[in-house]
Amino acid sequence: MGEQKERFRILMVSDFFYPNFGGVENHIYYLAQCLIKLGHKVVVMTHAYGNRSGVRYMTGGLKVYYIPWTPFVMQNTLPTFYGTLPIIRTILVREKISLVHGHQAFSTLCHEALMHARTMGYKAVFTDHSLYGFSDVGSIHMNKVLQFTLADVTQAICVSHTSKENTVLRSGLLPEKVFVIPNAVDTAMFKPAAKRLSRDEIVIVVISRLVYRKGADLLVEVIPEVCRLYPFHSILSLLH
Repeated sequence: MGEQKERFRILMVSDFFYPNFGGVENHIYYLAQCLIKLGHKVVVMTHAYGNRSGVRYMTGGLKVYYIPWTPFVMQNTLPTFYGTLPIIRTILVREKISLVHGHQAFSTLCHEALMHARTMGYKAVFTDHSLYGFSDVGSIHMNKVLQFTLADVTQAICVSHTSKENTVLRSGLLPEKVFVIPNAVDTAMFKPAAKRLSRDEIVIVVISRLVYRKGADLLVEVIPEVCRLYPFHSILSLLH
């Protein structure tokens, strides 16, 4: 008789989840679906979005807690430190959670959940999805928060080696505790074009959310420069 694989009961926490739309939201959803297919139990905790509050169920039996916290800036909830402890503890005990997985450095809920999970003795994993600086006021503040909440985290995950270096420098985590799992491409949805594009056409592809932090404003400066360098080519700009 084969050895039975260990089944985990995972709580994923972030301020960023459906119906909001973006890279972190997609990542959490698809990661949860893959873990469910492997036989693990996955629960998501996020804040309420409009009238979407309470407990909802999604594909594959994914259970989502939309806690009644109102976001105050960029879909982030107001930091409370211990205000979320009662509801986080209730979810951890009710769902018999064995692992807490927080997503995104700018998520208030993520940091509070990791802090409370480690206080209660749960294993905690953090995934950093973005790069941040060191000199502006917002980055300095966030880096101090990272150093505090990740001081006792079990493991950390980054989406690239550059992201790992950035996270290690910002948080003070030991490099051996940070693993790189690159972003993947779903080959069932995205395939190479059957017909190659014409060489008379320049295609500019941007795979990013169109927000200032992602450098979307640079696109406006890049396209005229490309037009100047290649005046006899037509340019097709594809934004995703």
